[in-house]
Amino acid sequence: MAINKAVKLILKALSYANEGMELETSRRLADLKKLDPMRILVKKLDKKIYNGEYEVPVRIYFPSEEAMYRGLGKDAFYPALLFFHGGGWVTESVETYDRVCAQMAQSTKHMVISVEYRLAPEYKFPVGLTDCYAVAKAVFTNRLLLNVAPEQITVIGDSAGGNLAAAVCLMARDRGEFLPSRQILIYPAVGSDYTEKSPFLSVRENGRDYLLTSRQVEEYMSLYQSSPADRKSPYFSPLMEQDFSGLPRTLIITAEYDPLRDEGETYGQKLAEAGNDVEIHRIPDALHGFFALGIRHLHVQESFDYINDFLKGGAG
Repeated sequence: MAINKAVKLILKALSYANEGMELETSRRLADLKKLDPMRILVKKLDKKIYNGEYEVPVRIYFPSEEAMYRGLGKDAFYPALLFFHGGGWVTESVETYDRVCAQMAQSTKHMVISVEYRLAPEYKFPVGLTDCYAVAKAVFTNRLLLNVAPEQITVIGDSAGGNLAAAVCLMARDRGEFLPSRQILIYPAVGSDYTEKSPFLSVRENGRDYLLTSRQVEEYMSLYQSSPADRKSPYFSPLMEQDFSGLPRTLIITAEYDPLRDEGETYGQKLAEAGNDVEIHRIPDALHGFFALGIRHLHVQESFDYINDFLKGGAG
């Protein structure tokens, strides 16, 4: 069912209010999710992975107690999702994404490894990315001691986390230290321009009245970048990559009323044109950020249908 006029008016008012928020206000609002009364109780384990001298916190979610022991056992492999959260590189945390990751573990029957990468503007590009890459390398080389087979690990992220997931896969291919066989990008931020000069129609059509505004994305990217030159780096904006070959089997999920919709779909098309195995699914009537809603939400259920079908397909 399409968004009706009354809902559109409410969304427009909320979008206008969001544009005036300062960073600290946005962070405080994000932190309210820590009080979530609907948290899902699953087995969890907190670990740390070194990125140089810095210890990157990670939280591991298990879909069941049996899965926890199987995942930690010497002789039993258990599949895993390596997850990078959204939040524009500047807000959110493992803690605020607790329900999302618990829901993901239960819905996919996978371990979920959620990464607490450092945030901008205190830590600008590429610090957060190197945190994510360090954890990915540890997971794929089994230094996290989860005994999971590399071909059973899927890299996944939403929004800014989708950007980080794509960048980690590019960096892994370029460095040759490991290579994920699958990536799932949920409404990923893979572009570099959210002004009126953007080449993507969705930035102009959906960039003002649907909660996430193009102005907000532009502000987040400005906080994330160390300098304007970063926007030319494929590790900052994956669409800047010139060679899309040799990348993982990919699932991209976008939202109809999202300024990031077209760039995510374009990224998938470029991967497919380079010979990679790619699925692209647009969720009708959905807004950016819907993946954080409860599992009973139809858009979330539809997304997990696509995710589980993709995961059952095996390595590309």
